[in-house]
Amino acid sequence: MTRTGLWVGAALGGSSMAAPAESRNAAATDSGSFLFCLNTATIRGQKLGIIKEVEVAAKAGYQAIEPWTDSIEEYKKQGGSLPDLKRRIADLGLAVESAIGFPQWIVDDDSRRANGLERAKFEMDLVAQIGGKRLAAPPAGATDTPGLDLQKAGQRYRALLEAGDQIGVVPQLELWGFSKNLNRLGECACVAIETGHPKACVLVDIYHLYKGGSDYHGLRLLNGNAVHVLHMNDYPAEPPREKIDDSFRVYPGDGVAPVTEILRSLNAIGGTKVLSLELFNRKYWAMDAAEVVRAGLDKMKAAAGKVP
Repeated sequence: MTRTGLWVGAALGGSSMAAPAESRNAAATDSGSFLFCLNTATIRGQKLGIIKEVEVAAKAGYQAIEPWTDSIEEYKKQGGSLPDLKRRIADLGLAVESAIGFPQWIVDDDSRRANGLERAKFEMDLVAQIGGKRLAAPPAGATDTPGLDLQKAGQRYRALLEAGDQIGVVPQLELWGFSKNLNRLGECACVAIETGHPKACVLVDIYHLYKGGSDYHGLRLLNGNAVHVLHMNDYPAEPPREKIDDSFRVYPGDGVAPVTEILRSLNAIGGTKVLSLELFNRKYWAMDAAEVVRAGLDKMKAAAGKVP
């Protein structure tokens, strides 16, 4: 792990995966650009359903969405057509840059892990059918017991990546700051490196970097192809890091997080970065969804505008 920072640029720099398509509304910078995306967790409390979530995001001016796979599955169970949903999303001018799911693909128990991998395949197929590019791959099921073998985790992540190759969706290793495994940026980078897979990448989150105690300067050690999506949010000064949880997330710029510095670090490594607004704030869930997503987009654009 002490050598991980020296390896990251070389080991994760060989990806041939294309960056997200540029949009006329993308915020251009010297080294790359930002694409503005709505993670539907931000309005999950309103219980709108995926069709309305897509419409709200498009009307507000987002370029992409990051839905939760359970909402796609629920839409399908209720008789919805995934090809129709794909067309609706595209017709509204949106891309599905990523999606959120929680398969237990990384756990030590062989049976649970096998079931988790099959679940991950199912969810990646759902995402592919609506035109999605990526799926979050957090350490679900391995959050309570520390000591996960990082080399074994690398082998398991490679198996997940190979499954994604067959489906056409890239699983992104997601850092979870509250977890007892993969709660540090260096751990996630190490696991991604150990896969030896050209599409291995890390999904980062402003809140989770803080919760897990990772310094954002470590982002500059990553190659541009190793990070595609940043979950955008902010956090207040209180409660302290040890006691804060997801519900305290606020709009970017409304807290004390080094949002601009994090964006500059990501910009410095190059490539288009998807800024996906992910909030779990109960106050926002009680508000009008259209108002919440508009405010969130304005806050993200303001933060991106500070990056030279």
